This record gives sequence, C-alpha cells and structure tokens, in this order.
Amino acid sequence: MSDKVNPLSKKKGDGPSKKIAKHKAAESALNVLRGDATLNLPMTEPIKQDVSKPPAKQAQENPIGSLQELAVQKGWRLPEYFVSQEAGPAHKREFTLSCRVESFVETGSGTSKKVAKKIAAEKLLAKLRSIPTENLNSSVKKEIVNNAGCTWDNLKKSSGEKINLLKKSPLSIPNTDYVKMLTEVAEEQGIRVSYLDIGELSANGQFQCLAELSTNPVTVCHGTGLICGNAHNDAAHNALQYLKIMAGKK
Repeated sequence: MSDKVNPLSKKKGDGPSKKIAKHKAAESALNVLRGDATLNLPMTEPIKQDVSKPPAKQAQENPIGSLQELAVQKGWRLPEYFVSQEAGPAHKREFTLSCRVESFVETGSGTSKKVAKKIAAEKLLAKLRSIPTENLNSSVKKEIVNNAGCTWDNLKKSSGEKINLLKKSPLSIPNTDYVKMLTEVAEEQGIRVSYLDIGELSANGQFQCLAELSTNPVTVCHGTGLICGNAHNDAAHNALQYLKIMAGKK
C-alpha cells in the first residue's frame, strides 16, 4: 500500500449539524481541487508584444525646396525655371526644363514639366554641393561683376556695328554660321558665351545643348541637331533671335 495520503481524505468540516459540517467539508475539498488544478497548470512565458516602432522612412529630399533654401542662405537670386523644349506627339510629350541659379545652369527632361523641373533642380543642387564653398562664392561674385555692364538697356542704346546689323538681319539665311555670328556680337558687347551639352538625346533622337550668355540677367537658349555641332548652331541661332528682340524693344 502507498503511504501517500490523499489530501482530500484529511479535509474536515465543522458545524452545528452533520449536514452543515458535511457541506463545509465538501467545500474545502473543492477548494483543494481548484488549488491543485491551478498549481498543476504548465508554466508558459507570457507572450511579449512587439511594441517597437518600425524605423521611420527616411524623408525624401525635395530638391526644388532645398535649392531655394540654399539660394536664400547664400544671398543669391532665387532659382529660375524655364521650358527649353517641348517635343514628341501629344500623347507622349517630353519636356526639357532649365534651372538657373546665378550663373549655374542644369537641365532636366521628363514626361511632364513637374518631373523635368524636379530633375533639373536635383542636378543643379548636386552640382552646387560638389563645389567647395570658397570657390562657389568666388565664382558667383565674379559673375556678378562681369554681368554688371551687360544689361538689356545697354544693348538697346548700343551703337555697335554688330548689334545694329543683328537688328536688321532676318536670321533665316540657310547654312549660316550662327555660332560665329553670335561670337562677334558677344565680343562687341562684352558678353561671354558658353555652350553646355546635354547628356540626354531629345525625344526625336537629336543632340541637345544650351547656349549661355553672361547678360544681366543671364540668357540661356536651347538648341538641337543631328550632330553636336548642329545643336550648337541652333542654340546660337535662338540666342541671336532673343538678343535681336531684346535689343530692339522700345
């Protein structure tokens, strides 16, 4: 026989009558059963809820806003945006926008003006950030000094031979070397001309470039062509047309 004593057999109940005592003994035994059931439950670790917050997504930079903030911080003129070209059929248009801050220019192309503007701002922002601060400030100051005498008002009042010939020229003669013509006008008026080749081809597969004139404000004109030289000539032609209009205004 086992020496183990059943705990239920030891439970007794007291009361003024056998019925009440029996009831209390049963209640005591029930409490023991409940207690044993609780004690014999398998121990399990509480489930820990993962309250850790997922890592916040890194906020994407807004290049248009960041470029404007940079210009304000440096005391420069605010960025200027203008459409250089629209190409392609109506259902598949491609826009090329130029972004200019002081003498720095970049372009962006996209299926909408909004996309092209963002790309242009992003490229110009990256360019400005890549230039050491000292060199950047020096370049802007030099550009401001150089541009001081190249205003539209001075062009209107100029008696130079080249600018007056430009005012009379139809600018429609085939096979004209407009790059040379623009160089002659620019040298007479003290304007520096530079050409910026755009890496992307246009929507119709042509080369693209920008002709930048150090007027005050800076002038930027777009050009395209089957070869790079043709793109430069087209940009120079468009720049001459612009100079002709501005110099002839009353």
